[in-house]
Amino acid sequence: MKTWQKVVGGVAALSAVGAVSVLGAAAGLYLSATRSYARSRRQSKERAIRENTAADNAWYLRHHPVEWTQISQDGLCLRASWLAAEQPTDKVAILAHGLGHAREQMIPWARVFHDWGYAVLMPDARAHGESDGHTIGYGWTDRHDYQQWVNQVVAKNGDQSQIVMLGISMGAATVMATAGEKLPANVKAIIADSGYASVLGEARFRMRHEFHVPTQPTLAIADQYSRLGDYRLADGDIANQLRKSHIPLLLIQGANDETVPVENLDLLYQAAAGPKQKYRDPVAAHIATREEDPERYDRLVADFLAPYVRG
Repeated sequence: MKTWQKVVGGVAALSAVGAVSVLGAAAGLYLSATRSYARSRRQSKERAIRENTAADNAWYLRHHPVEWTQISQDGLCLRASWLAAEQPTDKVAILAHGLGHAREQMIPWARVFHDWGYAVLMPDARAHGESDGHTIGYGWTDRHDYQQWVNQVVAKNGDQSQIVMLGISMGAATVMATAGEKLPANVKAIIADSGYASVLGEARFRMRHEFHVPTQPTLAIADQYSRLGDYRLADGDIANQLRKSHIPLLLIQGANDETVPVENLDLLYQAAAGPKQKYRDPVAAHIATREEDPERYDRLVADFLAPYVRG
């Protein structure tokens, strides 16, 4: 009997150690995926600049970006660059960058819109670039920040402002999530390049395919652990935001995207309640559709916007 009690006790101890290990792994996974500090914010800015051409970075500086700021609903100071149009205009593009980058990642897109006569606003997402924050929002908490940026554009640029929102990767999730919130009629169209349908679904995919980590039970525990933070991972239902929105939507994704599962394009398209178009590039990787053929990409965007933006 005593021998059996020792065996049971040993198994229980091992199980406890195993449970603690899983809990620790889940907590570590959540923290490593969502936490951002001063060094990583600085690196996100450096990475964005480094990935651009010298010509694009020089163009940006020549146009004398003006710093805009706002205080988020949870007290963060968020920063953005405003590029005035060459001529007075009511057309404004708000551009949202991807994970681990900063506003400068969007310079190539800003240059196109600026050439089309738009003013451009390029925010640093919370916990990226020069914006405050220690928790990455993956587009979910960011949606309220972008509501505020929209309102600031209208307040500063006028009630007749026509706003287009374009985002890539996490930025695509951001503008789609924003679409499901209360927005003024000034927002005329949204373009989402390589976005995901849910924060939790994207986390599951990256765990399996990028980090080769079993998703269960680690992800389920990490999701519960996220309740202690700024938001729960499972709440980040981007597709459901599109079900609440009737803003015209253009979805873009490359068929060789290995960062966001390619089926997300169809999931998002099916969810969208308003006017919608989708384009799947046959060869492009993640956020690389424009790089594959800039002329075709820009024409696709221009043709999509033509019915919705005057002038």
